[in-house]
Amino acid sequence: MSPLRWTPERMDRLESASRRGLRVALSRRGTEYIVVARRMTSVGTSEAFVGHLPMTGEELTFLLDDIDDFQVIGD
Repeated sequence: MSPLRWTPERMDRLESASRRGLRVALSRRGTEYIVVARRMTSVGTSEAFVGHLPMTGEELTFLLDDIDDFQVIGD
């Protein structure tokens, strides 16, 4: 699957989920993650999304260029 094309609407959905602390289901390199959205950030020159896994409390950083698909849950 090719990386997602980041339109302004998609960015708005992800940023809104981060502000509101909503759950986000996303896939990266064939693996699906369900995380609680924390924030948008920069890693080097790339934009990234940070979420945490509720079961472990681990914080994960996803470069936007690596995300294949996402869906905000409970929006």
